[in-house]
Amino acid sequence: MAKSSGQKLKLLYIMKFLAENTDEDHPMSTSELIERLEAQGIHSERKSIYDDISKLCDFGYDIIQVHSRQGGGYYLAEREFELAELKLLVDAVQSSRFITTKKSRELIGKLERMAGKYDAGKLQRQVYVAGRVKTENESIYYNVDNIHRAIQENKKISFTYLDWNLQKELVPRKKGDKQVSPWALIWREENYYLAAFDGEDKIMKHYRVDKMGNVKVLDAKREGVRQFADMDLASYVNQTFGMFAGQEESVTLAFPNRLAGVVLDRFGRESSIRPLEDGQFHIRVRVAVSGQFFGWLAGIGQEARIVGPEAVKEKYRAWLLAILNGEPHQGKE
Repeated sequence: MAKSSGQKLKLLYIMKFLAENTDEDHPMSTSELIERLEAQGIHSERKSIYDDISKLCDFGYDIIQVHSRQGGGYYLAEREFELAELKLLVDAVQSSRFITTKKSRELIGKLERMAGKYDAGKLQRQVYVAGRVKTENESIYYNVDNIHRAIQENKKISFTYLDWNLQKELVPRKKGDKQVSPWALIWREENYYLAAFDGEDKIMKHYRVDKMGNVKVLDAKREGVRQFADMDLASYVNQTFGMFAGQEESVTLAFPNRLAGVVLDRFGRESSIRPLEDGQFHIRVRVAVSGQFFGWLAGIGQEARIVGPEAVKEKYRAWLLAILNGEPHQGKE
């Protein structure tokens, strides 16, 4: 490395050494800094190291000098992320269902490098989540990027919708590629969903992003401006159980008072609740009436009742009877 070019890189190398190899308990001595710089072909003297550290501090880096009989040295005191923050990010990556196992390892490795080598081992955490299944669609990261770009550029996308077969492979549906107008990405129940306008059916729909393959940004401009403007995303997510579509209905439900927290977690605190005298309350909400909605009610048990409308009550009875009788029922994703 030429002397002039090496000297230009000197400050960058010093920051790299301090960021990767130091903390409060592991300062790096001036001698070690000089030795590491020499290994990169950069000659340094002690006085120049003092000047370099001073320049880095003036620029804003929090570099602390430690004085001790054992030699002392320098360490980087403040990093972009604190260790506790990195632990939270590692936990989120590890437990995220839509991030593949391979990509999880790669992302956690990058987070470890941000912590420095002495704290990296503390990030080797295993987060156990019951029933966790990681996606196997490695292209999801590029697909999400293309979706964001299409939204920003006001363009349509095309993609192939995928399904699992009995050989545990994601294969394209027979209907071929779809073209939609993307409007928003939704994080719900550990999955990414795309809210998009379907120009053929003239309605807003949602799609599992990890089941979308070969996402391409098209030149055509998006449609569905009015439909998306009329859509309350927060309400849509709350009323669409398991992100399964269904006929939207205003439904009145009854629960005992002690389940108020469960109900508000489901429908949001903005929902209107009417207390009753018998230790119960009514709540009126708009929901997508589907097997997922009925399954949620059935999971609560006899304490959850549909008060009205009568047509929805009849559908619930029919759904329960079909299960008791072992009859098939239809449901859409």
